[in-house]
Amino acid sequence: MTFEELGVREDLLKAIKEMGYETPMPVQEKVIPHLLNEDSDVVALAQTGTGKTAAFGLPVLQRIDVSRKVPQALIISPTRELCLQIGGDLADYSKYIDGLKVLPVYGGSSIESQIRALRGGVQIIVATPGRLLDLIKRGTVNLQDVHTVILDEADEMLNMGFVDDINDILTHVPEERKMLMFSATMPPEIAKIAARFMHNPQEYVIGTRNEGAENVRHIYYLVHARDKYLALKRIADYNPAIYGIIFCRTRRETQEIADKLIVDGYNADSLHGDLSQAQRDAVMKKFRERNLQLLVATDVAARGLDVSDLTHVINYGLPDDVATYTHRSGRTGRAGKTGVSVSIVHSREKGKIKDIEKRIGKQFELREVPTPERIIERQLYNLADRIEKVKVNEDVINNYIPGIQKKLEWLSGEDLIKRVLSLEFNRLLEYYKDAPKLDIVTEKKGKEKGSKKHKSGAEMSQEEKDRRTGEPGYDRVYVNVGKSDGFFASDLIGLINETVQGQRIEVGRIDLMSGYSLFDVRKGDGRRVADALRNSDFYGKRIYSEIADLNKDYAAENRGKGGGKYDSKSEGRRRDRRGKGGIDRRTRRDQERGFSKREARSERGKAAKKERPEGMHGNYDKFMKKKR
Repeated sequence: MTFEELGVREDLLKAIKEMGYETPMPVQEKVIPHLLNEDSDVVALAQTGTGKTAAFGLPVLQRIDVSRKVPQALIISPTRELCLQIGGDLADYSKYIDGLKVLPVYGGSSIESQIRALRGGVQIIVATPGRLLDLIKRGTVNLQDVHTVILDEADEMLNMGFVDDINDILTHVPEERKMLMFSATMPPEIAKIAARFMHNPQEYVIGTRNEGAENVRHIYYLVHARDKYLALKRIADYNPAIYGIIFCRTRRETQEIADKLIVDGYNADSLHGDLSQAQRDAVMKKFRERNLQLLVATDVAARGLDVSDLTHVINYGLPDDVATYTHRSGRTGRAGKTGVSVSIVHSREKGKIKDIEKRIGKQFELREVPTPERIIERQLYNLADRIEKVKVNEDVINNYIPGIQKKLEWLSGEDLIKRVLSLEFNRLLEYYKDAPKLDIVTEKKGKEKGSKKHKSGAEMSQEEKDRRTGEPGYDRVYVNVGKSDGFFASDLIGLINETVQGQRIEVGRIDLMSGYSLFDVRKGDGRRVADALRNSDFYGKRIYSEIADLNKDYAAENRGKGGGKYDSKSEGRRRDRRGKGGIDRRTRRDQERGFSKREARSERGKAAKKERPEGMHGNYDKFMKKKR
């Protein structure tokens, strides 16, 4: 099948042939003949990158009467980027059609210049809903001669809340018009729009409903939320030739991730709604020209970015809507090429993977985050490949060879290779020295029935291991008092202030468990703190403290420890701490001072905060604020 056989006119054939179009894509084979020869409306379900613009653009251009300088076709898109993209494509297709004018109409650009262009006469308007409604209300655009209306990315317009705007716009076009709706997915709301506004629409499905692009592999990495950025950098380092979009959920997160990547030396930039139109245009231009390798973007901002050679789409967080994931992943693997959709997932997002798999009909691959060894090996081979393929200007370089050769003649070939590689990779080797694994390892839980044996480090879940492991640069310390003893962050700070002498102690992460607590202190302070706390007293309970050990199951060790059992009827408070009336000593003391339980806790927090040295324990205020 050829475009000529589909009925495309000669002047259009000439233009698309120069653009590299050879054979029609499936959506074009189905939609183009229908629009040229049939009267019924069309609903086309096709993924991003399947050739939708040419599918509706070529027949629309062919049906325009260039002798009439009035709007005859209206194309509505959700974003200004997509609006500009469609307008540019139509201008390219109509290169050899004299007198045909296409006008992109969108917010963020001068409305006065758009009004002047409309008054000069245009046949095709490509518009975002908001700006088009503004022009209609001003009386500067007349849609009474429009014979074709196209809704592109209809599901995205639904997500962005444009349904009412579209309803309003459609009241200004003739009832007898041809209407086309293109969408990557078909949620029920889109079906309702089709039923309400379209006349006996013919539905064309390219692939399967809500299915992802066929040439895209879907993989995910399971890491802790705090390690997501580190995992992102390793993925980028493991793919030296990466050219991709990193999708974030919010504008703020988008800018933060882009800023971090730039500071860390990556060729990256951001694209989101807080940028001016000039800034957005500059970023997209750099990305299209491959002056950027990584573009960090929100879903809305990236809608109009039509780039055909992306190697990767990276989901820094999974979207709530499966259709959004489908849009994201559909940006790679276009035009018969393969692509990779990567998701960096933390434990709470793992359930979303199953939902997406069911909807797109594809299996995700769980991968191990690239280790430093694998990254360095990959980078070295990439450098070797670049050296092998580099273009050498013999005429110029030969002038310098004798002098360089004389200077380096004492080096063997092997020595020379080592030095070239070290020159390029010393920074990378230093950065990844002693770098930890980032993956959350899912392991089988439980022990044989009746076994009383404590878990070893190898048998513990990753969550348990993390609880017993300090953050980088910190020691993890264990104490044998917890929430069931009435022990809270304020008590821990007060105890450290009372018992640890000398230089102030900076406390990091605190995990308060039922019968014990774990907390971080700066590397090197752990032993001093543990020794000072050991044998101190917390309302009659003797404190034991040590550097946290992965091979100890502290929950099991603390059950029943301290000469008493837990009383479940009193929220775990120990019977041996209770006196007359079932009230523990600290509560009795607070009552004697005239404090209620809440007031007492507040007073203890104030006292501990007042006693601690200036600047101590940066996380304390956040912790107490969250608790309150």
